[in-house]
Amino acid sequence: MTEEKKENKNVSVFARSEISLESDPLEEIFALNLGDFISEHLISDDLVSKISRTNVDKLESIKKQLKELISIYSIDNTLKILGFSNKEDYVIYNAIAKTIKQMLEIDACHVFLSKDNAMGLNTTKNDLLLVGSSLQFNDDIYEAEIGYKFNDDNYVSTAYRTKKSIEIADCSKDENFKAILLLNENKVKYYLAVPMFNNMEKVGVIVVENYTDKKLSNEFIELLSVTARLFATSMSLEKLTAETEELINLPDITISQLQNNRAELTALIGDLSSEQQWFVENLAKAVDAKSNFKNNYSQDVADLAKEISTEIGLNEKTKDLIYYAALLRNIGKITLPEELFNKKEKLSKEDWEKLQNHPNVGVSILMSINFLSEVVPYINYHKERWDGKGEPEGLKGRSIPFGSRIIGIADAYCAMTSERTYRNALSSAKALEIIQSESGIKWDPELVEILHGINNK
Repeated sequence: MTEEKKENKNVSVFARSEISLESDPLEEIFALNLGDFISEHLISDDLVSKISRTNVDKLESIKKQLKELISIYSIDNTLKILGFSNKEDYVIYNAIAKTIKQMLEIDACHVFLSKDNAMGLNTTKNDLLLVGSSLQFNDDIYEAEIGYKFNDDNYVSTAYRTKKSIEIADCSKDENFKAILLLNENKVKYYLAVPMFNNMEKVGVIVVENYTDKKLSNEFIELLSVTARLFATSMSLEKLTAETEELINLPDITISQLQNNRAELTALIGDLSSEQQWFVENLAKAVDAKSNFKNNYSQDVADLAKEISTEIGLNEKTKDLIYYAALLRNIGKITLPEELFNKKEKLSKEDWEKLQNHPNVGVSILMSINFLSEVVPYINYHKERWDGKGEPEGLKGRSIPFGSRIIGIADAYCAMTSERTYRNALSSAKALEIIQSESGIKWDPELVEILHGINNK
């Protein structure tokens, strides 16, 4: 055995693969098409030797990896957010603005993008362009070329430059507020400008406005901030996937260039994954705040649903989907008037219909947030009963999706053990007693036993 081999034998598999694969320690993972990072002990010496290859093979291997990433994270898959679609740009951004207006229950929302991100509208003299609005216009609003210079003294430009949100409680008393009449900003009192940015670039600014002095709650402000960052990351990822597609088709592309591109792409994908989770969690908090639930109620339901899923032994992806579905099972409430939840008097028939139909509204929203579309069935059927007398379709027993059954029982337990305006919280023992009495009627008997086991640990 040579000295070099002896030295290599005494270092880890990953370190030796770095030597054999030209300082690319992740290559062996990608070359094996494993998709996820795996434990070092699962890679044998024999496998390490098999994945050492020529530069030509390696170039083609990285191209293949990048093509797979592009196909997974294309515009038709994970980048559809809040009404996002691949139609003409103005439809995309108007849809986003209208969805935000509906979610936050505000009077107006406008989306400004930097010129290099405003596809098809970048001939204007402005640096930040209005690309979408919740307002209805009779004429082509883009002909007006509404926008700002980066260094202009206004709140949109300042939010973009500083990457900090700007909130104005009463614009009528603010001498620095410059109203755009075409956007009805002469009516605006409350104003909030939230920058869209990520770790790679600044993208634009989302502006929300009220014609009264009604302020956004902290939960809604945080939700808007997370939405802005998620949208910015999605846009960056969309651009990078397009650049990558062009890059891998260049005849003289080098391994180093592809590796750098792959590093940027995987970093953005990682950011997107984290921001998607923050978006879901903040959306759930906003729903709870609007519904007058105790803080983190939805989080409690989601945590219990995940604990039940773990006890059953479900795989990680299914556990995550159930977790997200539990967080968002009441998402429809985000689109209902806040006054509906604050009413002290008896609800009208129309009010009841709005409340009873909220899961359907929620499903519609989730269908437009593409990366969450897989949770829709779990949410849609979480009010079904084991005996078939539930809603919306009267599914019975095991015909109810397993995730829906888990969310239903977790929601019931957390509801009974939480304070409500009309009653005190029940003890854990009392809640379990009630659920046990409904085993085989409302709840899956197997899940009732698992819930008992969790509480008796």
